[in-house]
Amino acid sequence: MDRMIRRSRCLALASLLAACLATGAPAQTYPSKTVRVIIPTAPSGGSDMQGRLMCKRFTESMGQPFFADNRPGASGTIGADVVAKAPPDGYTLLVTSSQIAISAAIYQKLPFDVLKDLAPVGQIASAPQLLLVHPSVPARSVRELVALARQKPGKLNAGSSGTGSVNYIAFEMLRQAAGVNVAHVPYKSGGASVTAVMSGEVDFIFTGVVQAQPLLRSQRARPLAVTSAKPSPVVPDVPTMSSIYPGFISANWYAMFAPAGTPAAIVTKLNSEIVSAIRTPEIRDFITREGAEPVASAPNEFAAYLKTEIERYTKVARAANLKVE
Repeated sequence: MDRMIRRSRCLALASLLAACLATGAPAQTYPSKTVRVIIPTAPSGGSDMQGRLMCKRFTESMGQPFFADNRPGASGTIGADVVAKAPPDGYTLLVTSSQIAISAAIYQKLPFDVLKDLAPVGQIASAPQLLLVHPSVPARSVRELVALARQKPGKLNAGSSGTGSVNYIAFEMLRQAAGVNVAHVPYKSGGASVTAVMSGEVDFIFTGVVQAQPLLRSQRARPLAVTSAKPSPVVPDVPTMSSIYPGFISANWYAMFAPAGTPAAIVTKLNSEIVSAIRTPEIRDFITREGAEPVASAPNEFAAYLKTEIERYTKVARAANLKVE
């Protein structure tokens, strides 16, 4: 009987050891070939810059090429779908923005499930937006802008880079929080909406901190608030939206995903590479110069944050009756 017990224990130990070795093996040999990093936007812009930054760093640190593959279209869902349906082996990755959480909230039918078909690797950075008004608008604070909108219902207008974009969602959050009637003017890009507020075609916009800098330097737009939880170091004197409307936070964040089912050891290794990259002064300085805050969260932390973001955007979309087929 003792011999049988000892034999059973040995077999159990051998099975456990084999399982551990099998789990560790992917991380030990990964990557052994070129890795494709899908960026679901056209070249240039936040996702492209963050994605290429990680590709360069990973290529140097991991000894295999990580190349950026731009797959724009349908608010980033075309590229994300490629990754969601790719083999879960770590050789097809996604670097995208908070637009993926917005898409999960507003699209009636996506070809994939963000929470089920993609494995969060980690958040890279987070960038707030600025509320900018044209100099002709007689408002020098958010409260004054809201008061003006109430005095002239439907007369003020706001530009965005399109219905369902991150700056449109910030506009909707303001409209809902303040209870004001303001017209929405969608443009085909963020750059076009910036040009519109600069020329006075629209009264105000939400836009990225970096994109706002030329307007601020030339005094062709006036900042009223920033959408981060804390003041931005790029515009430290500008108050936060959350100081006026608690909970008003709208970040354009950037993150890496892998296909669901990718071995945990590979996801952990990729995450550790993001953390190592963020620790380097060169990359931290680059991200900060772009008006963003380096994050480098763990996979489970980012997964929880992603779920919260989708829930928040879903609440805003429902209140706005925003649905995209």
